[in-house]
Amino acid sequence: MTESATHTLEVPGAVVRYDVRQAEGDAAPILLMIGSPMDASGFTTLAGHFRDRTVVTYDPRGAGRSERTDRGGESTPDQHADDLRRLIDALGGGPVDIFASSGGAVNALALVARHPEQVSTLVAHEPPAVQVLPDRKQALAAVADIRRTYERDGFGPAMVKFIAITSLRGEVPADFAGLPVQSPADFGMPTEDDGSRDDVLFGQNLMTCTHYEHDFDALRGASTRIVVAVGAESEETLAYRAGVAVAERLGVEPAVFPSHHGGFLDGEFGMKGDPDAFAVALRQVLAE
Repeated sequence: MTESATHTLEVPGAVVRYDVRQAEGDAAPILLMIGSPMDASGFTTLAGHFRDRTVVTYDPRGAGRSERTDRGGESTPDQHADDLRRLIDALGGGPVDIFASSGGAVNALALVARHPEQVSTLVAHEPPAVQVLPDRKQALAAVADIRRTYERDGFGPAMVKFIAITSLRGEVPADFAGLPVQSPADFGMPTEDDGSRDDVLFGQNLMTCTHYEHDFDALRGASTRIVVAVGAESEETLAYRAGVAVAERLGVEPAVFPSHHGGFLDGEFGMKGDPDAFAVALRQVLAE
């Protein structure tokens, strides 16, 4: 695998930057790794396990090095999906394999629903597709409360509630908004509100990602092979339960990957998973 080369792609409302780690040989298949709102830096370790493939990573619009040129506000899974379509076109049109995690899995599913010809295999890892949960009413209300907290109090208090809901095991209680929470200081986060409201998670993607309604008819009829993956250590968390529910709607069994929601990380963003075992599981799934 060569050193990573960074490229720029202009899309409606943004300038997207992506990285290509070219494998030796022209016939090496492309593996696109995507997250949201996580940028390309989260895949540094995982990409190193696939030296026989050309690995492409990117920063979603508004994240990392990909600046928005529109008026700001929220980004939608459909916008991200269109950015991905344009990115794959820039890579030669596909089809490519995709490993997509978290919000990136939501965006990749939106892409496959519209452009299945671009994707051979999609591995959708723990998509937070809240709309398919049996407790979606409570879960969506909890997400809306996090957004209101962000708008009222800023990043720290919103992140405390986000950590609470993402680490919760089991159904979201109806009184989630009223439950006691820890101080941001307990997590080493700022307690003062800096006044900004453009955070890539809370200001741009939280509501649109979790509230997105997938086209399961299109997904079931797609030519793309879709594998929904969940983490062995994530059992009964919100993203795990959503992944299981998405798999059920697609009529497939979820694949259980090592570790947790960030199982492919090796200290990136302060999270430690089991990237070696995770890469083995991903390789096996892609080879099936």
